[in-house]
Amino acid sequence: MNRFLFPVVIEKDEEGYFASCPTLQGCYTQGDSYEEALQNIQDAILLHIEDRVANGEEVLKSHMMTTLEVQV
Repeated sequence: MNRFLFPVVIEKDEEGYFASCPTLQGCYTQGDSYEEALQNIQDAILLHIEDRVANGEEVLKSHMMTTLEVQV
């Protein structure tokens, strides 16, 4: 069994929460709560990886992410 570590972004909007995985193009979802969005993006990532493996495609490795302070 392989283990992967992927960054996710969860943003609150007017209708709930939007979650995405920047490393996996097109891998995004939503939820009514932060916890639901987090569970949904975990499921979406798993499905994305399973699909890649089933099609003999490489599973992309996570890119390094950091935060950046900007003063205005």
